[in-house]
This record gives sequence, structure tokens and C-alpha cells, in this order.
Amino acid sequence: MENISEDIAAKLRVLSERLSVNAEDEAALIERGRLYWSLGYRREAINDYLAAQKLNPDGKATELIKATCEILNFYNKDLYNP
Repeated sequence: MENISEDIAAKLRVLSERLSVNAEDEAALIERGRLYWSLGYRREAINDYLAAQKLNPDGKATELIKATCEILNFYNKDLYNP
């Protein structure tokens, strides 16, 4: 990961360290996923959301996965049919 601010990089390190101690930290997975998403690292974000969803199927991660799928599946017919 290059060209990210030191503040964001520090947050990612802290969250990754938390997860190395407790891989089932749902809140850390979601927060790290959100940071990854904001940086454009979609695959990493989705992996964190899926891991959090596996821990708690009724939690926030399920909403994030749904929103992610809607964003990724967006199709604007007007762009293809002028």
C-alpha cells in the first residue's frame, strides 16, 4: 500500500495488530474494511466484511456487503445507450 497518509497507515497497523491477537474481532474487521474501501482496496475490504459477516451474520457487515454489491453491480443504461 503506497501513497496513503501516515495517519491511515497507522490506523491500519493498529487494526491489523488487534486482529493478529484476536482474529474474531468483528469491530476491527469492519473498521479495517471501511479503511480499505476508502483507499480503493476493494478486495481487502470485501474480505474483511465477509470475515466479519461470518462471525455475526446479523451484524453490520451484512449491510456493508449488501451495499458493496449494489455499488459494484451498478449499471447505468444511459451511459451505454446515448
